[in-house]
Amino acid sequence: MAMPTRLQQEIAERILQLVRDDALSAGAWLNENATARRLGVSRTPVRAALDHLAEQGIVRRQLNKGIEILKLPVAADSALPPEAIELAMVRLAHERENGLLPDEVSELEVMRRYELGRPEAQKLLARLADLDMVERKAGYGWRFLHEPRDKRLRDESYRFRMIVEPMAMLEPGFHLDPGWIAEMRARHAEALQRPWRESSSIAFYEMNADFHEGLAAGTGNRYFHSAVRRQNQLRRLSNYDWGLGFERVQVNCMEHLGMLDHLEAGENEVASALMRSHLLRASKLRLGTKPAEPTA
Repeated sequence: MAMPTRLQQEIAERILQLVRDDALSAGAWLNENATARRLGVSRTPVRAALDHLAEQGIVRRQLNKGIEILKLPVAADSALPPEAIELAMVRLAHERENGLLPDEVSELEVMRRYELGRPEAQKLLARLADLDMVERKAGYGWRFLHEPRDKRLRDESYRFRMIVEPMAMLEPGFHLDPGWIAEMRARHAEALQRPWRESSSIAFYEMNADFHEGLAAGTGNRYFHSAVRRQNQLRRLSNYDWGLGFERVQVNCMEHLGMLDHLEAGENEVASALMRSHLLRASKLRLGTKPAEPTA
C-alpha cells in the first residue's frame, strides 16, 4: 500500500468530517464531483483521497454507482472504555516495535487502526509527544523519534546501564529522600496487588522508570540522572510492548524492593551488586514475544 501524500491525507480527513456533518453511515453513498465542489478542490486529489480511504476499508468504489461508505472511524463523541487510550498505546507499541508501523503516521491512521475518536487519537499522540516518542511534522502527521526494536541496540543499552546504574549507588554523597522511598514501596506494593491487564504494562513501565531515575537522582550528579532518563526514553515503546506476563513483574518488583532494603540499611555495595545482577538478568529477556496474558 503506497503512503498517501500530505494533501491526500488532509482531504481524506475533510471527507470524513463531511460524512459526519451529514450524519451519513455505512451503506450511504458519496459522489466524487459533489464532494470536490463542497471541498472547493479539483476531482483529482479527491479521487486519490477516496482511493486512500478505500485501501483502509472505509469506502468502496462501485462502477457507475459512486462511492459506498462501508464503515467509519469511531465518532469523536462516542463513548469509549476508560482504558481505551492505554490499550491503543500498547497495541501501537507492539506494531511499531515489530515493524508494522512506518516512521511516520497520521492522526487518521491512528483513529482507524486503534478504533479511536479524534479526541482520543489526539490525546494518545500528545501523550507520546510529551514522552519524547513522537514529534509533529512541520506540515501534517507525526514522526517516531526512535528506531523500532533492535537486538543490537538493546544489548548496547544494557551494557551501558550495567556500567552506570550500579556505580551510581557508590557515589559520594548518595542519598535517597525517605518520602521517595516510601512512595516507591507503596507503588510497588500496588503493582503486586493489582490484577494484570493488557494495558498494565504502561503503568508498570512508568513506575520502573521512576525507580531507576530516582536512584540516579540520588547521586546529586546531573550526568548520571540525564543518562538514565535518556535510556528510559529510548526503551519506553519496547517495554510498553510487554510480553513477559505478571510473573516477571513480580520478580522485578521484589528485586527493586530488595535494593531499597539494603540502601536504607546503608549497604550500598550490596545494593550495587544487586542492581548489576538485576540488569544482567533483564538483558537476557525478550520483550514482546507474545501478548501479555491477564493474570488474576
